[in-house]
Amino acid sequence: MRILQVCPHFYGGGIGGVVEYVKNISEGLVRNGHEVTVFSTDPRKNFPRYEIINGVTVERFKRLAPNRAYFFSMDMLIRLHKVDFDVVHAHCYTAFPLHFSVLTKRDKYVISTHFGGGGLSAFRNSLVKLFKPLGKKTLEKADVIVAVSEYEKKLLCRQFKLNPNKILVIPCGVNLTELKNLKKQKRNFSSILHVSRLDSNKGVHYLIEVLPKLRKDVVLEIVGRGPMLNFLEKRAKNLGISDRVRFYPSLPKKDILQKYLDADLFVLLSQYESYGLVVAEALAAGVPCIVTNSSALSEWIDDETVFGISFPINLRDLAKLINNILDKNIDKRLFKKWIGTKILDWSEVVKRLEKVYQFKNDLDEFKF
Repeated sequence: MRILQVCPHFYGGGIGGVVEYVKNISEGLVRNGHEVTVFSTDPRKNFPRYEIINGVTVERFKRLAPNRAYFFSMDMLIRLHKVDFDVVHAHCYTAFPLHFSVLTKRDKYVISTHFGGGGLSAFRNSLVKLFKPLGKKTLEKADVIVAVSEYEKKLLCRQFKLNPNKILVIPCGVNLTELKNLKKQKRNFSSILHVSRLDSNKGVHYLIEVLPKLRKDVVLEIVGRGPMLNFLEKRAKNLGISDRVRFYPSLPKKDILQKYLDADLFVLLSQYESYGLVVAEALAAGVPCIVTNSSALSEWIDDETVFGISFPINLRDLAKLINNILDKNIDKRLFKKWIGTKILDWSEVVKRLEKVYQFKNDLDEFKF
């Protein structure tokens, strides 16, 4: 099949669920013999206009993206109107490229909204409302909508009055094979790990604030970059804990997977997530997690491997929960239940998407 993936940014766009998702499914589809093209925008005009990466043809377009929103590209709009593919798979409801993709000639039209319902800046949240009349029309034109969680499916049905039978849930993937080839390293400290783009909605600032309340051998490791990086560095300095906070703004994926494996605890305090890919990666590495009891993150909470905390975050309660988990010896066998159910290998995600791309019957009878 000739497949077009349409997304706001790709390769070089930083850490993020949509970036990881499009990269992994595109390369997986190429390995399975398909011809895959990605249309994306260029964050800072730092990347080639045309490029082939691991067999994936990438075309990048100039964009207007104030406050990392809109991702408006007239060049992409014109190009989409001219091309023809067997399958068009568009990503990220809150950006214009997805809505522009309806113009492309295709046999099958698939949408992944990656929609958590909020948690963006005030400016970007305003776009969600702005997009709603247009967005409903775009979503209704899709042959299939792929949600990454039951939460996202229910949210889409509620927000846009969509037929639930038109929406299939396929979780995100994890590089399970890569994790199996890595070995946990012994270290002389306890590690709390956080991986995300460093926006205020990810809740990483709570971890800086709670660290003085934890025992002295606990180190906070933060992987990612974003607008809060400088603030977090200054806050750690003001609290006198700079020696206990380690920032890794840019790491190769293999090194990030090693961080998961070496961590004693992973924490994500977002209020809005459509799935929680970083939580899946941590659990696949056998690392207990703390997440907020909200959005799709609440689907992970089992009080055995994943523990919940509610908003507003109380630092005393958070410190108590962290200390309790660090003192626990959690049976590693408990983590196995996630594999193959809520956590899939990327190769399995690709197989399921291939079936979605090829289906001809009513979705009411669609089975994996």
